[in-house]
Amino acid sequence: MKLNKIGSAIMGILSGNPKDEPLHYGEVYGLFTNLSTNNGTISSYQTLINHAGDEDLKKLIEEAIKGLQAENQQLEELLKSNGIGLPPAPPARPNANLEDIPVGARSTDPEISAAISIGTAAALVACSQAIGQSIREDVAMMYGQFHMNKAQFGAKMLKLNKEKGWLIPPPLHISKGTES
Repeated sequence: MKLNKIGSAIMGILSGNPKDEPLHYGEVYGLFTNLSTNNGTISSYQTLINHAGDEDLKKLIEEAIKGLQAENQQLEELLKSNGIGLPPAPPARPNANLEDIPVGARSTDPEISAAISIGTAAALVACSQAIGQSIREDVAMMYGQFHMNKAQFGAKMLKLNKEKGWLIPPPLHISKGTES
């Protein structure tokens, strides 16, 4: 009988408007970590854009920064509305002239593109994990949207890497038909 009362109380908390439901500790940790990671990534991308020479790559870096900033608005709103403090964010990086960066200290366009592609792939996995651990539908849906946006951005990065000749594929498997 006691177990039924606990079950009923939990179902009462977890029914109705998801925004009225409490976040569980995993959701809080995921949201907080996501915001903190995005802050660092934005700062990193603001630095990398100074190193980029290719205009197409610069446009995609700017798109990535805007996308992360849009995510941060949603993450901050959700954390604040649940009484959770926000992680500190580094200040915006200043713009620099590529020619002012010594050649030996510059990141190359292929290196920048690879780093962003790797980060995007890791972010897709993190979004999938957040979806899987969420019990609030609004949180799961938000991460579903983030995942879709990152998948679309990743496709743009892949296309750019192929077009520019920056993609270094692993050994390719070329099937040779079997002869009888």
